[in-house]
Amino acid sequence: MDLPKFVLADNTDFPDDIFVIHLDYPRFVINLKDDEVEFIEDISEENEAELEQEMETLIEEAGKFYDREMERYEE
Repeated sequence: MDLPKFVLADNTDFPDDIFVIHLDYPRFVINLKDDEVEFIEDISEENEAELEQEMETLIEEAGKFYDREMERYEE
């Protein structure tokens, strides 16, 4: 099965929050309400430093993904 790079999620326990889940490495969930990021897998310290700049790009991509999905939803 081919998985998309990002998926949207919500949860009834957090009705004001919208989550974007990144399914490629590094797997993480970002809460768009406050931009809090939670990694789904363990990231070693050496990889964490390496990923720091990449994460900025991935977070921007997650925001753009959400904006595109909302435009499609509204159509």
